Amino acid sequence: MKPRIAYLGLGGMGAAMARRFLDAAFPLTVWNRNADKARALVDAGARLAATPAEAVADADFVFTMVSDDRAIDGIAFGDTGFLAAMKPGSIHVSMSTILPTTARRLAEEHARTGSGYVAAPVFGRPSAAAEGMLWICVSGNDESKARTLPILEPLSQKRVDFGQDPGGANIVKLSGNFMIAAAIESMAEAFAFAEKNGIDPAQMSDFFGNSIFACPIYRNYGRIITDAAFDPPGFRLALGRKDVELVAETARINAVPMPILSTLVSRFAARVAKGGGELDWTSIALDVATDAGLPPREKR
Repeated sequence: MKPRIAYLGLGGMGAAMARRFLDAAFPLTVWNRNADKARALVDAGARLAATPAEAVADADFVFTMVSDDRAIDGIAFGDTGFLAAMKPGSIHVSMSTILPTTARRLAEEHARTGSGYVAAPVFGRPSAAAEGMLWICVSGNDESKARTLPILEPLSQKRVDFGQDPGGANIVKLSGNFMIAAAIESMAEAFAFAEKNGIDPAQMSDFFGNSIFACPIYRNYGRIITDAAFDPPGFRLALGRKDVELVAETARINAVPMPILSTLVSRFAARVAKGGGELDWTSIALDVATDAGLPPREKR
């Protein structure tokens, strides 16, 4: 019999990954703060739990995909928290983008209660999750990773081990999200520069995305920016803001100067302050264009 899985957190990413486990015939129990989001999975054969603790009672692997550090603490601890309810020898696989210090603290708590912990944050949008094409960074105890890596296969095209430090994979995840955000900012600035000088930014984006910047980030995000396709979001700007602030906090702790990061922190804060937190994080391009005196780009 395949290992029993509990999946906690059914946003766009979590629901897509949970469905991959169902399709791969893993026994699956799910929990979400808003139970309505679990309906499609329950209809497909998952069991719905009323609390995080109930969800993990007989699980061999507990997957979490929640919005931030506060959310993971909220479902891990307390009377209905999952951490104390996990059976000995089971493994918590944390796929959320959280502080490395939070990951290390969770790993210590799991070791104290007799369960394992593996950090496994992902790169990819919900469409990639639905197709099992995520890139997954892992870190943590070697024995726990060895047991976990085969379970991740239905979700991913590649799984890369970043060592035994439980916070290591989260350092990689934050680094990657910082680089993506910096690429979004640089594209938005370049497109505004081109447009003010009479060049079609969509044409330029297509040119670069198929030549010297021929990679998914520049192709896909460049197209989203020039098409102004910010709604519905693939990744909400409010979450992008949270991630750049996590980078800033970790950089502060480790005394790493990051001047580009300072620009991103301000850019994301300004967009959220203007009510744009629910748009795609590429929508920081709206303020770049406005700052350049350009009219809002119409959605194509």
